[in-house]
Order: sequence, then C-alpha cells, then structure tokens
Amino acid sequence: MGRPTIDDLVRLRRARDRIDRDYAQPLDVPALARQALMSTGHFARSFRAAFGETPHSYLMTRRIERAKALLRRGDLSVTDVCMQVGFTSLGSFSSRFRELVGESPSAYRARCHDDCARIPPCVAKIFTRPVRRREPVRNGEASGGDPSLGSAPCS
Repeated sequence: MGRPTIDDLVRLRRARDRIDRDYAQPLDVPALARQALMSTGHFARSFRAAFGETPHSYLMTRRIERAKALLRRGDLSVTDVCMQVGFTSLGSFSSRFRELVGESPSAYRARCHDDCARIPPCVAKIFTRPVRRREPVRNGEASGGDPSLGSAPCS
C-alpha cells in the first residue's frame, strides 16, 4: 500500500476522533469507512498504517480504557460499566478486558488504586492505556511504547 494522501489522513483522523467521542455507541467499520469515503478494506488497511492498529481494535482499546477508569472509581458494578462503555455482552467485555489488562474486571475493580488518585487524570490515562500484545507494524511507526517512560505507576 502506498503512502496515504493528506486527504486520506484527514478522513482517518476524523474517523479516529469519532471513535474517541462515540466509543459507547454502536460503531462498525463499514459505517466508519463510508464516512471516510473509502472502501471497508482500504479504510481498515489505511487506519492500521496510520495508527498502528485496526479500527475495531482501536475501538475496543478505547472502551477498555474507559472501563478501567470507571472500575477504579468503584461505585459501579462490572455489569454497569460493561453497558456504559458500549459492550452488549458481559462475557465479551470480560474476555476482552482480561485479554488487554491481564486480569478480570472484578479483580481490577477490587484492587487498591490509591496510587492513581495522586496522578492527574490526563497522565493516568497515558499510563493505564491497555496495551495489546502484538507484533510491531512492518513500517515501525507503531512500536510498543516509549521505553523512556519506564513502568506504569498505576494500571
């Protein structure tokens, strides 16, 4: 695949912004591709080339990231969190959460998160972002993170 044009990058950024904004809504790749004026396949390949993961994977990461924040608060049940972040199945939510976080939503919720309370939310979001265990993208643009950041203070 060739280098994306500036127009393609603008449309891809808009699609990513929509995922960030509407993560709890029912979103699907064909609808996002239509909005970006691309075929589904071209959209998915271009999105991955630009952002390092597929649109669906990015959406799931956003949902789990938000779920972690809600679970840290501790005032909602796992089921309530599941529904608030856009999952329709508690089983799918729990499986995806365990895949990305490494523990069940219930175990995560029950853990002490006092170390995150002292950190500004914008910084905590960076350190608590779920990281999918995956091979780096061939072009090397989406590596596994910045090694200079060290280990996350709260996850």
